[in-house]
This record gives sequence, structure tokens and C-alpha cells, in this order.
Amino acid sequence: MKLLKQNKTFRGYVKYYEHDSVTTQTPMKFSIFIPELDGQESAPVLFWLSGLTCTEENFMAKAGAQQWADKYGVIIVCPDTSPRGLDLPGEHDDWDFGSGAGFYVNATQAPWSGHYQMDDYVAQELFDLIVHNFPADIDRAGIFGHSMGGHGALVLGLRNPKKFQTISAFAPICAPTQCPWGIKAFSNYLGEDRDAWKAYDASILIKEAESLPPIMVDQGTDDEFLAEQLKTDVLERACRDHVPLPVIRYQEGYDHSYYFISTFVHDHIAFHARHLKSE
Repeated sequence: MKLLKQNKTFRGYVKYYEHDSVTTQTPMKFSIFIPELDGQESAPVLFWLSGLTCTEENFMAKAGAQQWADKYGVIIVCPDTSPRGLDLPGEHDDWDFGSGAGFYVNATQAPWSGHYQMDDYVAQELFDLIVHNFPADIDRAGIFGHSMGGHGALVLGLRNPKKFQTISAFAPICAPTQCPWGIKAFSNYLGEDRDAWKAYDASILIKEAESLPPIMVDQGTDDEFLAEQLKTDVLERACRDHVPLPVIRYQEGYDHSYYFISTFVHDHIAFHARHLKSE
């Protein structure tokens, strides 16, 4: 790992790193907030997955999360949203596919399959890198995210219940097999066999799950993407047979932006901290 920069904030530090990824076969960047440990050897760790067009910097710069991570004593890790520097055919043609839009899947179709392995990158390589190189407690890990990253948090959390004990999301893409963003991404990354898509659809995974970890979702009622792309109602219907139900909150008047995230990020960090027993 190469340390690119660091900044002190509250009682901790935000640090930015680059490393050569075995999974994506590219350099990958991530940021990490490490709080003051107050004499503890390790701390719970939250993996934040960002949305379309974002990088490892957006959440750290815009969400205002460090004050709450410091208060509750949790580490936050933010990976980039896709491999970079490849210049694959079509990779930079659209903002909602390719660079900055990895959708947290393991691509099976050329030319994406050689590098766009974001499922394995986050849940395997980056997870192991963090717990072996930073004071992160491997037994107290959660995952959360926004939009495409909210989709990623739900899916990776549900697919890896032994690694991620808590899940939350802001305005997630809840049923990507049923919305234009997801259909576009899955068609290119995973091919035309729609059965293969089901492994990356939270609304399907939740229906199939025998039990669920603590889950919380916040969705703004004035989100311009709610009806066509996010489909929170599909997730709600999928959750109906589970006890206890995931917490799905509609926040009146909020849109899809970081103004929304920064307003409720305290609630999410407190939610994870409570269930990870770090309060």
C-alpha cells in the first residue's frame, strides 16, 4: 500500500491509499477514517460503498461522518466504485456504466470480466487488507452505502452474512433486475441470462434469506430516481415475511443528494454501532 495523503479530523485521521489489486488487475484506491481508539486494540469497521460516478473521496468529503465515527469509535473504509485506467471499449461513454459504475458485481462478460470484479474486491481482497493492516475488528464489521452503493451494501451484506453483521443504505437501487440502471449494467457485465442477475438483486436475496442481520434503509420522498430506478416498494414487499422486519424509513422532502446523506448519517453510524456493540 502507498499512503497518498492524510488529514486530521476530530480525534482521528482520514487517510487515502493506493494498492495494486490482484482482483481487478489494476491499481485501486480507498480512503479510511481511523478514530482515536481510547486504549482499545481494535474497533468496529464499516465499509461504505458509494454511488454512480463517485470515488473513494465523495463520502469522506461530503457526508460529515467523521464526527460520529469518532464519537462511536468506528473505522470507516471507502473504496473506489470501479477499476480505473483501463480505457476499455465503451468504458467512458456513459456516466451510469463502466468507469465509476462497477455495480459491485463480478463481471462474467468480456471485456469486463478481466477487471470488473468489484464483489470479490470489496468482500474479499479489501476486507482482508483492512483487517490485516489496520486496527479493525474482523468480528465487528458492517456495510452501508448510497444509490448504486446502497445496492452494493444490501447485496454484499446479504451474500456475506458471516463477514458483515449489519447493513444500511441510503436510497439504494433495491431491484436492479427491474430498473434501467440495473438492466443496462447487468446486461453488459453479466450477459443476457437473467437468472444470473438474481444473485445481485437485494429484493430477491431478501425473499430467499432464512434470516436477516439488522438492516436499515432511508429513502427521500422527493428523490427524482425513486419510482423508475430505486423501487423501494419492491424491497418493502420482499421483506414482509421476515421477523423482525428491516427498518425502511421514508424521509419527507429529501432528494438523492449528499444533503440527504449528511442529515441522517448519524442515525446510520449509531445504528451500526449499537448492533456491533461499540457504544
